[in-house]
Amino acid sequence: MALYRAFATVGGMTVLSRVLGFARDMLLAALLGASATADAFFVAFRIPNLFRRLFAEGAFDSAFVPLFTKRYHGEGEADARAFAERAMAGLAVVLIVFTLLGEIAMPWLMLLLAPGFSADPDKFALAVSLGRIALPYLLCMSLVALYSGMLNALGRFAVAAFVPTLLNVVLILALLGCVAFGISENQPLVGHVLAWAITVSGAVQVAAMIFAAAKYGLTLKLRAPVWNDDMRRLVRLATPGLLAGGIAQLSIMLGTIIASFEDRVVSWLYYADRIFQLPLGVIGVAIGVVLLPELSQRLRHGDHAAVVDAENRSIEFALFLTIPAAVALILIAEPIIRVLFERGAFTAIDTRASADMLVAFALGLPAYVLVKIFNPLFFAREDTKTPMICAGHALAANAVLSLGLFYILGAIGIAIATAMAGWVNLGLLVYELKRREGLAFDDTFKKRFRGTLLASLVMGIAVYLLEGWFDRWFMPGQGLLIQGLALLVVIGGGLAVYFGATELLGVMSLRRLRKNLNAA
Repeated sequence: MALYRAFATVGGMTVLSRVLGFARDMLLAALLGASATADAFFVAFRIPNLFRRLFAEGAFDSAFVPLFTKRYHGEGEADARAFAERAMAGLAVVLIVFTLLGEIAMPWLMLLLAPGFSADPDKFALAVSLGRIALPYLLCMSLVALYSGMLNALGRFAVAAFVPTLLNVVLILALLGCVAFGISENQPLVGHVLAWAITVSGAVQVAAMIFAAAKYGLTLKLRAPVWNDDMRRLVRLATPGLLAGGIAQLSIMLGTIIASFEDRVVSWLYYADRIFQLPLGVIGVAIGVVLLPELSQRLRHGDHAAVVDAENRSIEFALFLTIPAAVALILIAEPIIRVLFERGAFTAIDTRASADMLVAFALGLPAYVLVKIFNPLFFAREDTKTPMICAGHALAANAVLSLGLFYILGAIGIAIATAMAGWVNLGLLVYELKRREGLAFDDTFKKRFRGTLLASLVMGIAVYLLEGWFDRWFMPGQGLLIQGLALLVVIGGGLAVYFGATELLGVMSLRRLRKNLNAA
């Protein structure tokens, strides 16, 4: 079916971006490790990233895509383009003002987001400096989100999914430049180079999106901002999305605030989160991006049966990929962290601590992926308030749990609280949908879900055995090539067992999967 093909397109581009991201983080780990500079850079990078997820991918996308889709398929391309131009003008003004205020208030913002840094004046000053340099990335990525929303509404997913890879390309070039010019030993200078690279990559991504959109006739003109009924409705729908769309990022940021009181914990959280974000981005974000315009269009035509089918197939496909991913991350977290990061300034202690956090994150992976899919079920119906309320309760639970578990268990308590908050958020969304009769699982879903659970159990046993057999090949002394090959054998063996089991259990045959992916 076309839906699966769109999932694969966005997911494939996301995989490319994540692979480049791992290459970037391997260089980062080797040059900065879990040092004070690394802590400062990761917090500085989280600031524009957090607000990008809230403003652009959270609030703006949840409101803009359904409204733009309705106009494009209802009133026509010209009217939809005019709506997009007005939205861009308003978005740009708000974010320019926000960026200027953020530059001025960065010391206070850093005190809010990393209060523990204040105990080390040099670390705090570096974080403030890097945050100021990187903050304009927010404005650039918000414009990218607008263009991506238009292309996604037209079913043009590939370009919008590819452009984020440019961030990693620019950062990799910056890191290689630090090595080539002999400044890699000066960690604060490396941090400044990377902060500038973030902002440059934002400008590059905006230019790429403008060029790509123009190819499809979506050239937008600069307009003076206006405050009319269209913009009021956009803001009214977008405001609740500030919280609803960014629950994962807010949870991580909350953890970062608490982690800032101990050295290296911010870095451990970052490296674990990078692995966690791979399946979350490839599966949850990819399906959510495709599902929102798809549901918006089907709801507009009143096709209830098609809506139910799209919901079931999306959730089913997400669980088909997410459950085995979570099992694998839990079982081989330490080999993954060791192979990717343990070299240079990144030590065996950092590997064990980051791996423990990754295991905790993985426990919440299915929940966070499904939240990315359940939110569009509300957004497509132009309801952004309910997901906001659910996310608010989850965030409050995360705050209480993070503080309590951090006091009881130490650093790993932050990651456990983040996982639990994801399940709280998902449970509330499911309850609301069931209460409104907006969610109905068909017999096909129930059968395939049971099969997915059983196949994941079989795969888990295989991965556990393979990890034991190849354990010594993961050690740093083996070299990156041997380590990487050993990890690929374990992962590849697990995948082979999983797909074989799903074939035998009738969950998903490879022939049917290929047919769905090749569907027009």
